[in-house]
Amino acid sequence: MSTAVSQPIPRIALIWLLVAQALVILPHLTHLPPWVGLLWAFCAGWRVLLFRMQVRAPTRIEKGGLLLLTMGGIWLSRGSFIGLDAGAVLLLVTFALKLIEMHSRRDALVVIYLGFFAVVIAYLFEDGLLAALYSLLPVTALVAALIGLQQSVLATRPLATLGVAAKLLLQAVPLMILLFLVFPRLGPLWSLPQPGDQARTGLGDSMAPGEIAQLSQSAERVFRVSFDGERPAQRDLYWRATTYERFDGARWSVDPDTAWGPEPTWTPKGPTLGYQIIMEPSGRPWLYGLDVARSDQRDVRLASDFHLQRRRPVDQALRYQVTSWPQAVREAGRLSASSQRRALQLPAGGEPRTRAWVARLKARDPRPEALAEAILAYFRQQPFVYTLQPPTASVDAIDAFLFDNRRGFCAHYAGAMTFALRVAGIPARVVAGYQGGEFNAAGGYLLVQQFDAHAWVEFWLPERGWVSVDPTAQVAPTRIERGLQEALAAQGAANEFLADNPFAANRYRNLAWLTSLRLGWDRINYGWQRWVLNYEGETQGDLFKRLLGEGGLQRLGLVLALLVLAVLGLMALLVLRPWQRSPDPLLARFGQFERLLARQGVARQGGEAAGAFARRAMQSLPAAQAEIAAFTEAFQAQRYAGRPQDPAALERALKRLRRQLRAG
Repeated sequence: MSTAVSQPIPRIALIWLLVAQALVILPHLTHLPPWVGLLWAFCAGWRVLLFRMQVRAPTRIEKGGLLLLTMGGIWLSRGSFIGLDAGAVLLLVTFALKLIEMHSRRDALVVIYLGFFAVVIAYLFEDGLLAALYSLLPVTALVAALIGLQQSVLATRPLATLGVAAKLLLQAVPLMILLFLVFPRLGPLWSLPQPGDQARTGLGDSMAPGEIAQLSQSAERVFRVSFDGERPAQRDLYWRATTYERFDGARWSVDPDTAWGPEPTWTPKGPTLGYQIIMEPSGRPWLYGLDVARSDQRDVRLASDFHLQRRRPVDQALRYQVTSWPQAVREAGRLSASSQRRALQLPAGGEPRTRAWVARLKARDPRPEALAEAILAYFRQQPFVYTLQPPTASVDAIDAFLFDNRRGFCAHYAGAMTFALRVAGIPARVVAGYQGGEFNAAGGYLLVQQFDAHAWVEFWLPERGWVSVDPTAQVAPTRIERGLQEALAAQGAANEFLADNPFAANRYRNLAWLTSLRLGWDRINYGWQRWVLNYEGETQGDLFKRLLGEGGLQRLGLVLALLVLAVLGLMALLVLRPWQRSPDPLLARFGQFERLLARQGVARQGGEAAGAFARRAMQSLPAAQAEIAAFTEAFQAQRYAGRPQDPAALERALKRLRRQLRAG
């Protein structure tokens, strides 16, 4: 083992390493098993006591037992050693365990490098602006630990070590920005699954009436929208996510045939609407858009129910461009047999009062338009209440909602109307998505949050195709015009808004300063997400086309390549400084000595000392022993023994050696 490997770890390096470990592990605690934090605290305490010589180093048996315990913990908490979740836990456990077997500087370097990997892994779970700013703390501490490992005056000055680390990182910022802007944006070579324990709220594959109401208790961001032109009216912002066509008497659910069935027929009509969406991870394969939507994503298609379907779930923030035709005519004239079957499916029994009511409405006027209008009029005229806390019914829930309690959320109204239309033989389905959003005037974009979740109804007419109606608007028009909070306030139920989240800033929109602060921070995060996280190849190409014109990226690449070569050449000149270098006359004479003997078949070996080389040459050339010894003695005396340099004396010794070799 080399001396460098066996050198002890300086105290300052150990201090910064422990600080860095704490900072690295802290953001992971939200998705790690609780025992990982306790494991690190145990290892850190043991390391400190070991440094103070108050405990002994663990034996191999103890380290093996601890490793087995932690591997068992990973298996019990994650059920596997494969995948992002298990891999992250395994990395951080290794990061902690390495502390107790760290004996040399080389071991400390391994721990520091593991720390850099752990910082990067955190971005797979949280990549927001705050997370990015926080990551500067553990990175700075890790660099400080790296500096503390070196033999210097900084080894006993922690603040000075930290200052040097900060200066190094600041010096790297310009290069980092340059590489970020101009380095080619390559697509991922592989994809990682969404962390399994990272919960995602939002619309699911099925819906019971109370579940959409539960989303109203979440202020989590769903997506942001920037319109290319004028923003549509709030009442027209129906963001389709998916449709629920299957009904089992209690739940509405997605029919899997709609996702990959044939694309529906539709006819563009009226003006188009262009906009850009940045969508948060949802774990679902659908995208959001206004009807009828077309996306620029290559792996996205228009599903048979007119929602945007992606090939794989959205596990990372996704930016995409959409063009919509709000007035398009959808599947007019004829509905496919499979679509008609799905849109008319009902349980064999249940809801007897609703079925009888629909029969009476149909007897008055059998036309589909008239029957749909009669249902909407019923919602308008009867004392229905829009509430997030409706009563529940174990059987015949639609009957109880329509004729008994008349209290419900959007899913109650949409589900009841869809059921009634199907009873009348009219194809209908529940559409799930989001309605409205909060406009950020300073940022010029619309913010849609989970409490904007909504459900409405589509029914089909031969001459008009699919027609969208919103029964909730008949009861609480304020919900469509101004949003959920205002709608609840109009019903005298303002306390229901985000009732489970009392510290949410959205609850206090009456405080102008707080609203301004909240929207300002969201605008900053939107810029981070739009220009940093979503800075992809196409965005990079567009940026340089605007700045440099067509072909500008190629010209910039050539200029940068030449610039890099020039900088490297300049750095080489500054380091080597050939103009300050003068040939060493002693080394020059020794070089002549080496070449002279090499011609006689005695070549100097790599790293061979002058004295050893001379002794080997004297054995091979006995006739020139005196001359070789004389030259070597004079060289070593002038080079290493401090005698005055006399290159002329060495030159004379070389001449005598040449003459002797010729004579021999």
